[in-house]
Amino acid sequence: MRIVIAGAGAVGTHLAKLLSQENQDVILMDTDRERLNFSSNLEMITMVGSSTSLKDLNEIDIKNTDLFIGVTPDESVNITSCMLAANMGAKKTFARIDNFEYLLPKNKDFFDKLGINAMVYPEMLAAKEIVSAVKRPWARLWVELFGGAIILVGVKIRENATLANKYLYDLNQDKKRFHIVAIKRNNTTIIPKGNHQILPNDILFFCTTQEFVKEIPDITGKQNFDVKNIMIMGGSRIAIRTSQYLPDDVHIKLLESDKEKCHKLLEKVPKNVTIFNDDGRNTDFLLQEGITDMDAFIAVTGNSEANILACMAAKQFGVKKTVAEVENMDYIAMAESLDIGTVINKRLITVNNIYRFLLNADVSNIKSLTFANADVAEITARPNSLITKKEIKNLTLPKNTSLGGLIRNGEPMLIDGNTQVEAYDNVVVFCLNDAIRDIEKLFN
Repeated sequence: MRIVIAGAGAVGTHLAKLLSQENQDVILMDTDRERLNFSSNLEMITMVGSSTSLKDLNEIDIKNTDLFIGVTPDESVNITSCMLAANMGAKKTFARIDNFEYLLPKNKDFFDKLGINAMVYPEMLAAKEIVSAVKRPWARLWVELFGGAIILVGVKIRENATLANKYLYDLNQDKKRFHIVAIKRNNTTIIPKGNHQILPNDILFFCTTQEFVKEIPDITGKQNFDVKNIMIMGGSRIAIRTSQYLPDDVHIKLLESDKEKCHKLLEKVPKNVTIFNDDGRNTDFLLQEGITDMDAFIAVTGNSEANILACMAAKQFGVKKTVAEVENMDYIAMAESLDIGTVINKRLITVNNIYRFLLNADVSNIKSLTFANADVAEITARPNSLITKKEIKNLTLPKNTSLGGLIRNGEPMLIDGNTQVEAYDNVVVFCLNDAIRDIEKLFN
């Protein structure tokens, strides 16, 4: 597939490297030569040029491009670039945007006619992930699949958990209530077998259903609790969206160090938000404003280090749930080792959405799991595909993959070795290290 990426920022560069590893024909363009001078031994073409220049688009042979992706920091440039690329022959286009209105269903046909096939608003998706994390503070990860019929939930195992120190083959279930698809131990994610032991401080990834998900906190040594008091550090667009998506009965204190920005925030946040002009790393101020009474602390400034440090401080003050925006990929593992509850990364969120366009299987949803270096996908089994030929235990699944559950005729069911996937089953697939490319061959 021939792919042109406009914008060599964090998202564009990460996506270009990912696709180059998969032997895609990638061209990365940017107006700034310095942004293209990154060290990489991957095969890709870089070009100094403007994605809104007809001359530059012709030079990269846009008419023979399968997918054009506009991910510059400027929304208007991305929209214009996609329109030009589509009208000059690009088969599909994808734009990064900053305007929620563009995503409303009523506007889809309008943008289709302009030649823009899909759009992503990273800040909006990040805010939704934060709200989901706050609603279920006992979970490290919560992903609803197939409209919530099957749930993937990641939970850290406490010393007092009933699962602690048990082997997977000991977890006999008369009626299968959950399936452990992966174990994160230190910085390594494992696709477990029956002889794997569950240890305290492991993060377990469960596939389960709405019926049984309420049992997960008990067996992992966790307690669920309502989050009613939240402190947010940073008046970013993510913070604004998060405050808008949270319930009205939640009390929110939003801290922003820029005084002028505070005045602008007053016009954008709901009435249940109180804005303070101060730095969230100011210990005296945090104590004065009741950090010890907070149920959750959310750090979403543009500084990854500050967000991690602020969440660590909040933990020290007894806040049970912390969420940190960590855009520096090198810091994600550190945030995990420091017991930061939930990590948000806009770069991965954006790449997830674009990645769906590049899969051949019937994938309705794919999500990259920041902590686990893994993907979870919803894939439809096509008639006569290899996955439908034998029971799971008799199939040779690609390395680093696990099947968690499926939907058959509208009914959710969890998968074990005796399960045989049927045509048109919708299956939850957990994959490590970009193995999604290998697993899709079984479903086609």
